[in-house]
Amino acid sequence: MEKKVTEVVAALIWEGDKFLICQRPAHKARGLLWEFVGGKVEPGETKEQALIRECREELAVTLSVGEIFMEADHDYPDLNVHLTLFNAAISEGTPQMLEHNDIRWITTEEIPQYEFCPADEMILKKLRGEA
Repeated sequence: MEKKVTEVVAALIWEGDKFLICQRPAHKARGLLWEFVGGKVEPGETKEQALIRECREELAVTLSVGEIFMEADHDYPDLNVHLTLFNAAISEGTPQMLEHNDIRWITTEEIPQYEFCPADEMILKKLRGEA
């Protein structure tokens, strides 16, 4: 059976030399792994609209969405993900943990200290200047 591709968007939110990472809730798939904030694109939404909505729902902030940082494809056992990661900044609000187990601001040097979702590996390489 062909797995359908799920369009997912995520935000690379910068504040100075640090970017925001979020820890998935324990009870969800890939629980307690770290990821970039974001989620699925709903029918009829643009990627930018989906990202703004997800960040409002998950962090209670308003984003200003910039350029695409990179795109990546990843096959999980249960789904295929096409991830579009946007550079973004918070235009309004302070991130709240509405859905996540934890949120942190980290530098690219600190990436190895965290265990990320497999789909993010390519992105992390690029952030560290290795890709």
